Amino acid sequence: MKTTILQKPASFYDEFTQKGGAQLANTHYCPGCGHGILHKLIAEAVSDFGIQDKTVLISPVGCSVFAYYYFDVGNIQAAHGRAPAVATGYKRSNPESIVISYQGDGDLAAIGANEILQAANRGEQMTVFFVNNAIYGMTGGQMAPTTLIGQKSTTTPRGRTMQNEGYPLRMAEIIATLEAPVYVERVMMTDPKNIARTRKAVRKALKIQMEKKGFSFVEVLSGCPTGLKMTPVNTKNWITDVLSKYFEPGVKKDESEDREPIITLHPDPHFEEYHELLDIRSLSDKVKGVKLSAVKEMVDEIKIAGFGGQGVLSLGYALANIAMGHNYKVSWLPSYGPEMRGGTANCSVKISDKRISSPMIDNPTVLVAMNKPSLQKFVDDVQPGGVILYDSGLIDEAPKRNDVTVIGIPATAEADKLGSTKAANMVMLGAYAKIRGYLSNDYVKQALPLIIKNKSFHKLNEDAFKRGMELVKNS
Repeated sequence: MKTTILQKPASFYDEFTQKGGAQLANTHYCPGCGHGILHKLIAEAVSDFGIQDKTVLISPVGCSVFAYYYFDVGNIQAAHGRAPAVATGYKRSNPESIVISYQGDGDLAAIGANEILQAANRGEQMTVFFVNNAIYGMTGGQMAPTTLIGQKSTTTPRGRTMQNEGYPLRMAEIIATLEAPVYVERVMMTDPKNIARTRKAVRKALKIQMEKKGFSFVEVLSGCPTGLKMTPVNTKNWITDVLSKYFEPGVKKDESEDREPIITLHPDPHFEEYHELLDIRSLSDKVKGVKLSAVKEMVDEIKIAGFGGQGVLSLGYALANIAMGHNYKVSWLPSYGPEMRGGTANCSVKISDKRISSPMIDNPTVLVAMNKPSLQKFVDDVQPGGVILYDSGLIDEAPKRNDVTVIGIPATAEADKLGSTKAANMVMLGAYAKIRGYLSNDYVKQALPLIIKNKSFHKLNEDAFKRGMELVKNS
């Protein structure tokens, strides 16, 4: 005897939890909200198509942010409006994945308008589900780009006008005018007949991506009773009688039968080819006759800080390049104020024998401070057991920490003796190299002119690096 078991789609979690997992929830959405229905239609399609294990759902700011509580697939949270950009990066890195961008009207059509247009225009192989309820739902009922003329909101208490706020944006029609998109349709979730149409559109949009045919976009007219200040029943009637008259449902573009699967014209190069493509192999190629020590197990996180114009960023850049030439994994992340020269500047350099997950540094193992404000800003962040190198010629008071190694180097004064204070950064590089001991002096001598190409500094930088090593030895 055949038994029918009614249950959630496999691509839904068995239990929906509230934030923090303190209690279970049937739904996070308000009564009459369309997100729950659309979630169900997407989850059914993902399960029926057998693509759960390779599906990644991108959800940004707005009520769509709750999606990761429901879908048992890969989930990525994106900044406001940036879901198409994040989806692009993920899909290109993992071309066999199925990527869904799930966005609301305040997100996609406002701050994210350029993101979605550019992704659509490139024909990115993704599926976009766009929930249009004509209002900002999560943040208090403000006017959205899709709010109708005359419609009242917290930011248009007298009603939207063409003169003040312009006309509502018809995103489906705008995207349909572009060459690249394959399939664009607008549907609405009101009665069973229209929900069935939405189900069909959802499945078709996903199928197009599965067949590698390109970009698909489904706009869903949905209710937000809380934001619209209506009952759920009146909200559905309003969608049918008012909203759908401006945003007319229907297929806006469908070239799915005519499109062939997209073949990547420029496949990703092997990692060894990147050196040539980015012209970063010249450093290793031109440094000849230097025998490097084996890479040792280590992670060094260096914060270099000072005034703009002191060569802070150049020091970090040179160090990262030299360490990469020694076969370490590196990252270099500059940060500077709008003043640049004369303003504050710092950079973070990570050097590791293993892959680096993030270039950010909160607690450096080494601080190189070129001026007093920088020392004061970062001195307490250095890890216990770490090293602080500071320019003792410009900083009149040594840092008061007894759990780190503190070394004062009169970098600027010594560079001035050599011919220019601009070489103070190379004095510090020499001091760092001497302290850490894993960089080849012969390699640095050949590499510096290849990194800092101004010929007038070549001899000066070499002498400054050597002097920095001597100052540590003599300290």
